[in-house]
Order: sequence, then structure tokens, then C-alpha cells
Amino acid sequence: MHIIDLAAEPEHLPTLAAWHHQQWADLNPGFVLSERVARMQAYLGADLVPSTFVGKWQGRLAGSAAIIESDMDTRPELSPWLASVYVAPEFRDRGVGSALVRHAMAQVEAAGVGALYLFTPDRASFYRRLGWRSVAEEFYRGHAVTVMRVDF
Repeated sequence: MHIIDLAAEPEHLPTLAAWHHQQWADLNPGFVLSERVARMQAYLGADLVPSTFVGKWQGRLAGSAAIIESDMDTRPELSPWLASVYVAPEFRDRGVGSALVRHAMAQVEAAGVGALYLFTPDRASFYRRLGWRSVAEEFYRGHAVTVMRVDF
């Protein structure tokens, strides 16, 4: 698998936005696809925050991971965040998600940032295997979620 910055191949943005919208619409009630596309266009700049990394498997779009300033409006003191970790169904169980998360973590560490945060409703064990630790269990936008942190 090959990982690139979405800014290098922005033609993937509409597909990623559609995947993300379908996967997480319930966490963003009232948020329409066109708003997600517009938000993701901000990830195409040269800065690390925000940015999106995409995994390509034999030339095909396989998944994504993003680094953003804030992902929970109830936790504005925490930043930056790992977000939008998504693997297309046909590429699951091949290490794509782990590779994308490790890549994002390496980028944050190389930038000299001391910690990275995420929240997940159902994948805490996946992130623990990659070195993350739970810092809180909360109810967020109708879902029980685990807030996690990794230190560098």
C-alpha cells in the first residue's frame, strides 16, 4: 500500500467525502455532503493541520486518516486530533487502517507535537494495539465514545 497526502491527488476528495458522510452522518446531524466536501477542501493546503492522508492499494483508493485541529466541540482544549480513519470495505482486514494511523502519528511526531487525540464509538481496542490510551468515556452526539490519546 502507498500513502499520500490528499493534496497530491485532490481528485479523490469527492469519493472520500461521500465515504465519510455515509459512515459518520449520525455524528453530524444536519450536516450535508456539500458541507463535508467544503470542509475537506481546507485539508488540501501545505500545513499538517488540517491534512488528510489516503491509502492506495494497487492504485485504488483504499482509505483515509486525517489530522485536524478539533474533532469534539465539547473538548476544545484538546488538539490536534486524528479523525476520519476510514477503510473501504473491500480493503478491510489487510492492515490499511493500521498503516494509515501509523503514518498520521509519524507525521505529528515529526512535527514536534507532543500528543494526538481521537474519539471512537467502537474501535478503542484497535487504537490500543497501536499505542493509544483511553482518557475518558463520554456520551457525545447520541453515542457512547472513548476519548483517546497517544504521546510522542
